[in-house]
Amino acid sequence: MSAPVETLKSRLAREIALTGPMTVADYVTRCLHDPRGGYYASRPSLGERGDFITAPLVSQMFGELIGLWAVETWHRLGAPERFRLVEVGPGDGTLISDALRAARLAPGFLEACDLILIEPSAPLRDLQARALAGADLSPRWVRDLTRIETDAPVILIANEVLDCMPARQFVRTEGGWAERRIGVTDDNDLTFGLTAISGGFDKPSFDIEPGQVFEISEQQPVFGRDLGLLMKAASGAALLIDYGRARPEAGDTLQALRRHQKVSPLDNPGEADLTQWADFPLVLEAALRTGADVTGCLPQGEFLRRLGIEARAERLKSGRPDAAPVIDRQLNRLTADDQMGSLFKAAAIFSPRSLIVPGWDAE
Repeated sequence: MSAPVETLKSRLAREIALTGPMTVADYVTRCLHDPRGGYYASRPSLGERGDFITAPLVSQMFGELIGLWAVETWHRLGAPERFRLVEVGPGDGTLISDALRAARLAPGFLEACDLILIEPSAPLRDLQARALAGADLSPRWVRDLTRIETDAPVILIANEVLDCMPARQFVRTEGGWAERRIGVTDDNDLTFGLTAISGGFDKPSFDIEPGQVFEISEQQPVFGRDLGLLMKAASGAALLIDYGRARPEAGDTLQALRRHQKVSPLDNPGEADLTQWADFPLVLEAALRTGADVTGCLPQGEFLRRLGIEARAERLKSGRPDAAPVIDRQLNRLTADDQMGSLFKAAAIFSPRSLIVPGWDAE
């Protein structure tokens, strides 16, 4: 008789008891990517019947417009005979599938394209391979941005990638700064607590009230730096779309979703999707330091309207009048301020400086 499989929660509790409280960033990383029990390593579940839904799964319009954004960027780069189309974190492959379908309208685009996907999750790579089995292009997978060749321009898409790069949490108390960490109770449950610190992090450049949480991600600016280096070396544009902050501010943004409901991040580690807000100022500043250029942040709703989502919705409705109510709901979910339209932001990292990134033409 085989021994019962030890849960990720019990393994984390034992490690914490031995080595001390764990940072929020380390905890989130383990919950998402632990090889034996991490959410993305073992049981990612996207869509209406899963744990969470992303914009490409709301409507085909999202992926189609991103595909047309890539086509227009290609044209503005001079329609090179060879370029690389990269998606980071392609989920179940819906976005890139919709994007490639829309790109068929552009003569020469697909013929010039080398499709690259960056995905650490084996289950999601399988879904992506199935989604693209009948596509015009066959993808290849690489481990990270540093594996992308720089001998041709790069057009890159990263939708809801930054929110999977966790942040440590710091709290200003009456007695000074403390870090929020995860400890273990006498009953072997996980719990949040504060560990007093005297330094070791960059204090916020803005006023923060006692009791407020200040988040700092180490991974997000590294990603911004690597994107900047890639754009500078290869030329091209990287489009980032995520929910998060467009200016530095305080706030505890850690959340866990299971079956579309918020649950405690400490309940059943590895069985829910954990995220924290994208810190766009931090990411874009890191890219700027490489010599690449960046756009400002646009609300997702405004960005999609600039790409023509309302006209696309009307064309879909004219072809399928019976689906008009559904298309209107999808449009509202993607663009309305009380849905995804304001919380989600779009920004781009690009090179050369003369490139005008689609969506920011009037900036």
